[in-house]
Amino acid sequence: MTLPVTAGVDGSPESLAAARWAAAEAVRREAPLRLVLAWPWLFNAPPRVHDDTGRAEEMLDEAANGLRTGYPGLEVTTRRVAEHPAEVLVAAAGESGLLALGSRGLGAVAGFLIGSVSLQVLARASCPVVLVREGGDEGQEGLGIVVGVELERPHEEVLEFAFEAAARRSCTLCAVHAWNLPATYGYAAVPFGEGLVNTLEEQARGSLAAALRPWQEKYPQVEVVQRVELGSAGQLLADASAQAGLLVVGRRVRSSPVGMHVGPVAHAVLHHARCPVAVVPHR
Repeated sequence: MTLPVTAGVDGSPESLAAARWAAAEAVRREAPLRLVLAWPWLFNAPPRVHDDTGRAEEMLDEAANGLRTGYPGLEVTTRRVAEHPAEVLVAAAGESGLLALGSRGLGAVAGFLIGSVSLQVLARASCPVVLVREGGDEGQEGLGIVVGVELERPHEEVLEFAFEAAARRSCTLCAVHAWNLPATYGYAAVPFGEGLVNTLEEQARGSLAAALRPWQEKYPQVEVVQRVELGSAGQLLADASAQAGLLVVGRRVRSSPVGMHVGPVAHAVLHHARCPVAVVPHR
């Protein structure tokens, strides 16, 4: 059974952008699309919110009908739930292969403005969550995929998602690893030389190639570009997102349900990325 692609829709332009992105992804996966509207007062709205609730429901139906027209053959269903959006979307993630959420842009070219609902869902969802920025080009079909790779513990869930995404799109996958000098060198009495930097970078390149090799063998049709640089992972990934159709990062699944942490790299990327961002949970 193919799990559905789900998009949270509340009638806002950013949520409609997420729905469009989700529809294209559902077609690529040959999966059904599910649009979810969650509103605490959905069925018994107080007078002051009744009009907003009605408009959101109308836009949900309009969005579904528009996507059915735009993607003939795509199975599109809608679901209305009178509960808190974060709880509804986290539950929906448990029944989905992927969840898409919309976000307002921070500026004209980059970044996401992440509300509390999106942050809660990102931190707790059991499936990958893709954040789609309002006003951005959520299609970007001709561009490649960028994935951030942690070498101390390469996470299979993140790499599998990235390779599958590139295979579905028949596009290039750029694997990015940022490395830094060991902390002990920061206290050295003499400056480190260029030879040391070159040696450590070559070691990182070899480790990245080794981490990617099994996945390249599994997905031989995917062209892979490897990028290893000294610096901040968040900044390198944000820079790479300028020429990407999708940026993929990982989020460690925490044993404690308390808090809304997504990790420093994902946090930095979400505030500076210029394309949709997929946050993939991993152990």
